[in-house]
Amino acid sequence: MTRQTVTDSRKKNTNRVVAAVCVAFFGGMIGMAYAAVPLYKMFCQATGYGGTTQRAEKQYAGRILDRDITVRFDANTNGIPWQFQPVARSVTIKIGETTQAHYSATNKFDRAVTGRATFNVQPELAGPYFNKVECFCFTDTTLKPGETLDMPVVFYVDPDIVNVPELKDLKTITLSYTMFPVQKNKPVASSTPDSSSKVSDTEANLGG
Repeated sequence: MTRQTVTDSRKKNTNRVVAAVCVAFFGGMIGMAYAAVPLYKMFCQATGYGGTTQRAEKQYAGRILDRDITVRFDANTNGIPWQFQPVARSVTIKIGETTQAHYSATNKFDRAVTGRATFNVQPELAGPYFNKVECFCFTDTTLKPGETLDMPVVFYVDPDIVNVPELKDLKTITLSYTMFPVQKNKPVASSTPDSSSKVSDTEANLGG
C-alpha cells in the first residue's frame, strides 16, 4: 500500500467521524428544540421566573403574618368571543392566608367555544411567592352559547416574601389572566380573528 493510499484512507475515516459528530450534534439540537417549551414552562412554574406564579404543593402557608397585602385581579381576552372578568377587582388579605377569588366567563358567540387561560403576576419578583393551590389556568374549558361559568382560584402569598429586600415594603400584587381560543379540528367561526391568535391543543402557552 502506497503512502498516498494510506493518507487517502485516513482522510476518509476522518471525514466519516466528522460527519457522524455533525449528525449527532444536529439531532441533539432538534431534540432540545422540541423539549424547550415544556422545559421552560416547568422552569417558570418552579421558580416564578417572569412573573409566573408558583404551583403550591400544600394548601396553607404554615403561618400567617400580621400584615396586610392587596391582591388585584385583571382579566383580558385575545381572539375569543367571551366576556371574561374577575368577580371582584381586588381583595386585601393577611400574608400567608389562603384565599379564594373568582373569575367569570360568558360565551357571547352562537356556538360552543373552547378557551384556555394563561397568567402572570406583577411585580415579577413576587411570582415565586404567589402560590396557587387551585387554578383554571392551562385547562381547556368549553362553554355553550350564552353559558356562564364561575372560575375559582385559590392562593396564598408566601410569608417569606417579607425577607426579600426589594419586596419587603410591597403593598399590592396583581394577578392577571388572558383567555385564548383553543384551536380545534373545526374553526370556531369565520368571523373570529385569524388563527395566529389561537392556541393549539399541543401548544404549551407560557403567559410570561
